[in-house]
Amino acid sequence: MSAAHRALFKELLKLTQERNLQRGKALHAKIIKTDSFSNVYLANATVNLYAKCGQLTKAKLAFERTYDKDEVSWSTIINAYSQQGGPKSSFCVMGLFKRMRAENSLPSAHSLTGIFTAASNLADGWAGKQAHSLAIKTDNCGDVVVGSSILNMYCKLGLVADARQLFDKMPERNSVSWATMVSGYAAFGLADEAVGLFKLILLGEGDRGNQFFLTSVLSALTLPELVGAGREIHCFAIKAGVIRIGEVRNALVTMYLKCLSPNDALRMFETSTDKNPIMWSAMVTGLSQSGHSAKALELFTIMHYSGVRHSEYTFVGVISACSDINAIKEGMQVHCYSIKMGYEYHMYIMTALVDMYAKCGSVSDANKGFDYLQEPDVVLWTSMIGGYVQNGDNEEALALYAQMEAKGILPNGLTITNVLKGCSSLAALELGKQIHAHAIKYGLGREVTIGSALSTMYAKCGCIDEGNAVFQWMSERDVVAWNAMISGLAQNGCSDKALELFDGMRSEGIKPNNVTFVNILSACSHIGLVERALGYFKIMSAEFRIEPGLEHYACMVDVYSRAGRLMEAKEFIEAATIEHGMCLWRILLSASRNHRHYELGAYAGEKLMELGSQESSAYVLLSRLYTALGKPDDAERILRLMRLRGVGKEPGCSWIELKNLVHVFVVGDQKHPEIGDICRWLRILTKQMMEEVACRATLYNVGDSSGWDISTDLDSWATGKRFVVGDVLMFQYSSPFSACELTKKGFDTCNTSDAIKQLSTVNATFPLTKPGDYYFADCNRLYCLGGMKLRIHVRTNSTAAPVPIGAPIAAPAPAPAPGPPSLLPRTSKTNTPVLSSSAEFIKFSQAFLLLLLSFVSYSILG
Repeated sequence: MSAAHRALFKELLKLTQERNLQRGKALHAKIIKTDSFSNVYLANATVNLYAKCGQLTKAKLAFERTYDKDEVSWSTIINAYSQQGGPKSSFCVMGLFKRMRAENSLPSAHSLTGIFTAASNLADGWAGKQAHSLAIKTDNCGDVVVGSSILNMYCKLGLVADARQLFDKMPERNSVSWATMVSGYAAFGLADEAVGLFKLILLGEGDRGNQFFLTSVLSALTLPELVGAGREIHCFAIKAGVIRIGEVRNALVTMYLKCLSPNDALRMFETSTDKNPIMWSAMVTGLSQSGHSAKALELFTIMHYSGVRHSEYTFVGVISACSDINAIKEGMQVHCYSIKMGYEYHMYIMTALVDMYAKCGSVSDANKGFDYLQEPDVVLWTSMIGGYVQNGDNEEALALYAQMEAKGILPNGLTITNVLKGCSSLAALELGKQIHAHAIKYGLGREVTIGSALSTMYAKCGCIDEGNAVFQWMSERDVVAWNAMISGLAQNGCSDKALELFDGMRSEGIKPNNVTFVNILSACSHIGLVERALGYFKIMSAEFRIEPGLEHYACMVDVYSRAGRLMEAKEFIEAATIEHGMCLWRILLSASRNHRHYELGAYAGEKLMELGSQESSAYVLLSRLYTALGKPDDAERILRLMRLRGVGKEPGCSWIELKNLVHVFVVGDQKHPEIGDICRWLRILTKQMMEEVACRATLYNVGDSSGWDISTDLDSWATGKRFVVGDVLMFQYSSPFSACELTKKGFDTCNTSDAIKQLSTVNATFPLTKPGDYYFADCNRLYCLGGMKLRIHVRTNSTAAPVPIGAPIAAPAPAPAPGPPSLLPRTSKTNTPVLSSSAEFIKFSQAFLLLLLSFVSYSILG
């Protein structure tokens, strides 16, 4: 190298250390002008300059213009992309590696470390093993850095056995090697193997007194089962005299918090004489992450008054603590303080603030923070989408996800999970399927959290077979995945299969949690297994150390109530050892009405009145019970009390999704463009119903003297049924029928089995499999009434066989009478086709008549 080239080379190294991109570009231009870029040393130094300054595109361009590429050229560009991380950069690394081999160049040890890192990021075990073979061939496996990189790759790929085999054969190990192997065991829950490896450390292998070795190993201890090993390292650090080193104390505090031992962490923190800002931040963040949010806020206050400067990580931890305990007032104070400290534009803090405001219910403030940042990252988008879902604004969540897709921002697993929750809440099956396709497209389909969310979404949309297919396809299932599938089976009338799946869960060694037992008790309730449910309730605390909560007591009361054992339900409520408020009495009141045990129902209703219930259904039911008992004065007293307390009924609401367009109907709403047709059809169907079922006007009569007459009460509920007709009109007819979700809310629940039996002769078949099973099959679509899912088999006359599930419905043979003129073939203002012939009207009226009568039993008797 000439003297001129040597001077240019030194200047390039200096500018690289300073990260001075502007002067580096000028020097690059000078090198090109003097025709010095042909010197491979100068070319490599130029590539390295751009790479260190984060200009990978320019670094790649400089690399391509290098004439005689050597090992340094390849290792510089490969490691530049590898250090950036992310799937796109990792793909570039693997492409460079293949190109390097095609040009018959062998990688150096430095290049191999970047290649192994990229293979682990892409979970590409095949390419990683090829690179490992090449490392053996080039005799680079003896390098401790290369060996540690291979070890890290195998651990991240889940090949822990291969990693241990390599670890045992390594000629040299450093603290990174030991920590990587311990981390690999800890990441997959192999606590025994991690402890066994730690014992090898204590036997004298490795530089045990090295503070960097101790901190590396401590960082790998992240399981509660490994807290014992952490305590041994703590003792060893005291014995070796390195406990006074700040890094070791910080690592010990962090280890205790990650191993869910906050008391040990607090003792370590309190006994430290010189608490540095890192230790304070570790304590605040660790307490927040381990569920001790109130203590984290208290410690942050002490830290503030002690004059310790807060780092951005401290702010993130304390903001997360505020969101966990819904402390929005304290969160706003921290927000103001973070601005005062100059962290106004810090991405991590802004993301935590958006998440905090959203979780505390202040979505408008969260949205302001989201809009404040010019270029929000995927974490911020995910926080905002999750906030909308958590606060029930699922439409906004889906719209925001669409914006995120339009901007080309790739979602992560948590983003997809939140969006799937929104689809579940809206019963938006078609959108859910699209999100499922996105998850597969982005390589996220096999994640446990996404699999659980998919199973839940399909189950809530009534597609239990698809949900089960997702569950079976999952390579790994945690307790959340099992819970989602068990709940889906129980909600869709497959309680027997839900109980079988629970037995399979236990046989695979998965420990159930409190949610699991809620699902199991609910399944027992649907099929009347009282004794089995009681057995499950008892083993919760006896076998699994899970204390029954309010939801478990509610399930048990429901089990007794559905089985008609109301006195046992009453005794169970009075013997409850937890504070249950009004929840259990509300269940008993409804059950007493359904089973016509009016005295017990009045007792439960008076309990609710004493507790100040704000639910209209309790007042209405109790008033009717007193009417059935012949006590009109008490009935009037309850209604007066209802008016005095200002208790009102939530308006009924319905929405239906067709061709990515959602039609919403609310009681009393006149804004829908098809409201005229809806009211006209309501009058037609009302008249038909009155003519055909006049003899059944005493459905759900509460006593011989208190029958219910349809003709006298139709006007009181007709307005609330407009949206039901609207859903039918908006439904697109095809042959066979396409899947369509109809979702209802705002209806009071009551026992529907008697009504279903009464309606079974009206041009339809209602197969009831077991007492208390309120699910029936539908070849058209899924109906959700008051939280129950009803499926209807439509047939054309009273003697025809039920239509098989999924089969198209043939048109009736006789020529039907023409429908109203306004329903001739046309397109609605919402661009959704409506009914195009009177033949379609007959098919819909048959199905809808049954649906309408089911609604009557809900809304009138509430």
